[in-house]
Amino acid sequence: MAAEHELLLDGDAAALSWWTNTDTNHTTGGVGVFVGGWATAAALLFILIIHCAKHLFSFFSLLYRTRSAAAAGSSPTRIDSVMVSSSSTSSSSSEIITEADLRKLIACLDGEVDPDEKWEDVIEKRNNSISYKAKCCTPKNGSMKYLSSTVFENCSPDVLKEFYMDNDFRKQWDNTFLEHEQLRVDVPTGIEIGRIIKRFPLLRPREYVMAWKLWQGNNQIFYCIVKECEDPLAPRQRKYVRVEMFRSGWRIRKVPGINACEINMVHQEDAGLNEKMAKLAFSKGIWSYVCKMDSALRKYSLTGGSRSGSSATAVTLVQKVPCELEVGAASSSNPPIAASSADHGRTEAQKEGNAKKLTRKPSKKLLTNSLLLVGGLICLTYGHPSLGAQVAVAYVLKKLSKRGAAACRRNQD
Repeated sequence: MAAEHELLLDGDAAALSWWTNTDTNHTTGGVGVFVGGWATAAALLFILIIHCAKHLFSFFSLLYRTRSAAAAGSSPTRIDSVMVSSSSTSSSSSEIITEADLRKLIACLDGEVDPDEKWEDVIEKRNNSISYKAKCCTPKNGSMKYLSSTVFENCSPDVLKEFYMDNDFRKQWDNTFLEHEQLRVDVPTGIEIGRIIKRFPLLRPREYVMAWKLWQGNNQIFYCIVKECEDPLAPRQRKYVRVEMFRSGWRIRKVPGINACEINMVHQEDAGLNEKMAKLAFSKGIWSYVCKMDSALRKYSLTGGSRSGSSATAVTLVQKVPCELEVGAASSSNPPIAASSADHGRTEAQKEGNAKKLTRKPSKKLLTNSLLLVGGLICLTYGHPSLGAQVAVAYVLKKLSKRGAAACRRNQD
């Protein structure tokens, strides 16, 4: 803009010079110079008109975009015609998450997996109120995939569903959960689109723009599918790393025979991390996260399990599971991976032995942790970000293991 102003000022100076020359030449009777002066004036006037037109066009374009964005923000939260699917092509809201996705989710959770996928156990732990097990596989084309089962004692499926879907409450107990916002809701299909920012240790925060949909079947069985997508209300920002691939789905249902419910989940995500380091971080940190989640669930259930706010969400617009999928799920579902209270029971001697193990402090532990952290920072500073990140993650994993042990002890007590 400054350069254009300078050009206009130069044009004024040239016009002033032309009038001076015109007056001088007119007194001498130079007709050719007079004609040339008018040509110069016409050229300058043309340049001035062009610049004014450009400014006016830019101004009205900006005004139109501003008003359009304001109208979109003030309009009811509904997906009508503007929607970009996960493949970055325009599509209707109903094509983002379909019944075919629900059918695949039910089949996967019931054990119908690709025979070419080789699954390996990652972790299996339990205490008096919760049990957790997970396995993973690496597809030929794609990020690592996880399949997990979590059983919560003394909890109903409805409360667990509300807890999982309440992002406002999640900010109170999940330290990685920085912010979230609802972008839009499609009332006919029950699809909700939102934006979530998560914290990653020593790395730029990750930004998730996702669509999710909830179904309810018979006997308080709930299904949820979450997919990455793009949305014009969530433009990319340089301070965040946009997660390009995110696929997750879960099923919540009551565990037969005991007062408990379970959530089975399949999850696949590419957050731009090294797969080996991500797997190591998962195996070392997930149990402490699950214990923390269990404590938050108990507090949530005491509040009545009600979500704040009255706006339309995927929960308030929950869809009915189609009849054909309902029958298939009932006939092909495998026995739940549950752990009864008897399985959780352990002798006092075992508890005391484990408590002693947890209270032991290895020699030079503080020095080791300090060296790990300093080494990671040095690598990050002097051009080895990948190695630095791995060293930093190793330090963080040590902290997670320590906190996980402490959290589990508190839950058991």
